Amino acid sequence: MTGRRWDLGATRRMGRVFARRSPGAPEPVDLVASGELDGALVDWAFYRDGRRDTRTSSYTEALSRARRGQGFVWIGLFQPDGRQLAVVGEEFGLHPLALEDAAEAHQRPKLEQYDDTLFAVLKTVTYVRHGDLTATSEVVASGEVMVFCGPGFVVTVRHGEHSELTGLRQRMEQHPEQLAAGPGAVLHAIADHVVDRYLEVAGAVQADIDLIESEMFTPRGWRNIDRVYQLKREVLELKRAVAPLTGPMRALSTLRHPLISDETRNYFRDVDDHLLRVKEQVISFDELLSSILQAGLAQVQVAENEDMRRIAAYVAILAVPTMVAGIYGMNFDYMPELRLKYSYFVVLALMATACTVLYRLFKRNHWL
Repeated sequence: MTGRRWDLGATRRMGRVFARRSPGAPEPVDLVASGELDGALVDWAFYRDGRRDTRTSSYTEALSRARRGQGFVWIGLFQPDGRQLAVVGEEFGLHPLALEDAAEAHQRPKLEQYDDTLFAVLKTVTYVRHGDLTATSEVVASGEVMVFCGPGFVVTVRHGEHSELTGLRQRMEQHPEQLAAGPGAVLHAIADHVVDRYLEVAGAVQADIDLIESEMFTPRGWRNIDRVYQLKREVLELKRAVAPLTGPMRALSTLRHPLISDETRNYFRDVDDHLLRVKEQVISFDELLSSILQAGLAQVQVAENEDMRRIAAYVAILAVPTMVAGIYGMNFDYMPELRLKYSYFVVLALMATACTVLYRLFKRNHWL
């Protein structure tokens, strides 16, 4: 049994384990009441006709009704361990390869299909507020959300402190017509939420770039080069989240799948459009920071050249009195002007005049 990514050919895979459980089979263990998911379970609910069914008394009853096609179960987990993922995977017939990916963080954004189950990995990002950008400031923090979407169920697995889906479930419950579209609509809502955060973070990073760009072109602004390097690294973190997601999102906007209705597919196209806009913006950030960095390095070279010219000018000015003093400091008995009454003052005047002329010459040529 092997999984396939969205762009690979179809192969035979696992059957519809969750949907096909026979009515006479023994009821599953209540994972919620038994405490199997303690410490990882964020929330769960059974949805029927787009509304949270509060009359469903237990998790086991919710699964039973979902298998009969009366609605779907949505379970949210936060950093579950391998054992907890294993029991959830057994309950819903999730592929071992997908469970392995869900257990490990730092996955690349992707979309995979295992028979009638979709498995999506999305990287979440958030902007870290900071008083002043330094060489060690964290600007963009990331997390991950894995989504298992199948007939009658949605399982979300979050990794990282910045992977929150704050208020998403509550917002969807306020719009039953969205939840009525089934698990595919939940996958869309999560993708839309993640991409909207990309837009927010990109806007905040743009403000940081504008600030550092204006500072770079101030006198001695090249001293901020280390901050440009730091911001460039943070933009790379954002790029790693945004760029790989374009392929999976494009696939969801065109994928023919029982879980994704034509209407939901249209909404995925809108998310894909927003994602492309963020991707272009992030690429422009990278190019702009590279240009700022090059400008800063050019400023360093100009500053070094100015310093060298200034030093060379003063050395040339000081060379004149040094040369004269060196000549007349030689211990010869017969040297001209040594016994003249005013030779000392004449030599000082000549040295001062020569130094003044050289100073004015260097000043006029902008060496000083």
